[in-house]
Amino acid sequence: MQQNKNLALFVLCLSSFLVPFMGSALNLALPQISGEFKMNAVSLSWISTIYLISTAVFQVPFARLADMYGRKKIYISGVSLFVISSLACGLASTGTQLITLRLVAGLGSAMQFGTSMAILMSIFPKNERGKALGINTSVVYFALASGPFFGGLLTHYWGWRSLFFVCAFLGLMVVAFAFYFLRGEWVESKGEKFDFTGSFVYALGLFCLIFGFSKLPDWTAMLMILIGLLSFVFFVLHERRCAYPVFNVAIFSGNRVFGLSSFSALINYAATSAVAFMMSLYLQYVRGYDAQSAGFILIAQAIIQSAVSLYAGRLSDRVSASMLATMGMGIIVFGLSGLFFITTTTPMLVIIALLMLLGLGFGLFSSPNTNVIMSSVDKKFYGQASATTGTMRLTGQAFSMGIAMMAIALQLGDKAIKPEVYPQFMKSMNITFGVCAILCLVGTYASSFRVRR
Repeated sequence: MQQNKNLALFVLCLSSFLVPFMGSALNLALPQISGEFKMNAVSLSWISTIYLISTAVFQVPFARLADMYGRKKIYISGVSLFVISSLACGLASTGTQLITLRLVAGLGSAMQFGTSMAILMSIFPKNERGKALGINTSVVYFALASGPFFGGLLTHYWGWRSLFFVCAFLGLMVVAFAFYFLRGEWVESKGEKFDFTGSFVYALGLFCLIFGFSKLPDWTAMLMILIGLLSFVFFVLHERRCAYPVFNVAIFSGNRVFGLSSFSALINYAATSAVAFMMSLYLQYVRGYDAQSAGFILIAQAIIQSAVSLYAGRLSDRVSASMLATMGMGIIVFGLSGLFFITTTTPMLVIIALLMLLGLGFGLFSSPNTNVIMSSVDKKFYGQASATTGTMRLTGQAFSMGIAMMAIALQLGDKAIKPEVYPQFMKSMNITFGVCAILCLVGTYASSFRVRR
């Protein structure tokens, strides 16, 4: 049976909805989880961070396996693992169990993220990819928008565990639809060998870099970062000599557009992903809002992102996608700079306006930048490009959480967030947004090179 593009896009969009919905909804549930499991601010942040590390580390190896054995097989297996781990998260009895199960959920997401974009690119012709990517990105931002709203409601009325049960149910729907609506396996490297050495060194290097960064300024963090950097040097040398590399490093060295676009994505997510985490804690602890009310405030950014990204994706088929992405990053710099100056008494309308400004910038950046990345490589490398896109996003998110964790650790140590430490928490929030604004400024400069060239 011939592949129906619209049905396939529906399945991929539904799975793209799952993870960001869970992430944004879970931010609203963190204070309740902290109360039940007696977790401090640093350990609480590991609920999100360990998931990001796991997903980032395993995306590239799973994308390679998908190219060898079939993208549909790996995709469905990944969503299934996400469903099982989400059910288990909802039944967790300790904070340690929850963090461990989130690591397993990251494995499932790595299998899903490493294949979904490649499947989309294989189905749609070049002149329709921007539109399809725009729709997919818009769904992601709709998930981010609805996450705080529904997450606040679910947490308020049925507790934080209900979030995981709802996502598990949605995941089951994705598995069922994928079996029927995805017609094909898209095997691009059948019969080739799997690079176990390269996969291990890649995973080790990325884990050490992200984990080490999250432990700064501890001295062991420096050692971890050094191990990570040395691992990547060895990885590049090994991949250049390997007959069947897990990742073709020539995509970076011989493709300036791909390299700059991927670097821009990494910087962008590193500069923005901690915003929702810090703002959810700020609104609920410092400003005293309940989860439901905080969700209504945070929804402002994601609604703008969803609307703008849909239009930006279509526009990137007709005008310079690189120019749109660079404009978006520039706007984000202004939004982060504004958040740097918020206090315990900043009018809520000002905060909402700044969140909407961030939504505008991110909406202009994301789908055009993804269009640039995926359109700059040959069909055979769609899987690796898809995994690279996801890895840059998740590595950036993990680095962003690392910035927030480092700022919290420096100011609060291992203390729980209580009224007596609110001044220290506000300092940690100012540090986080200040560092993120500088990072995004660097990313804007890097992104501008693509426009000039």
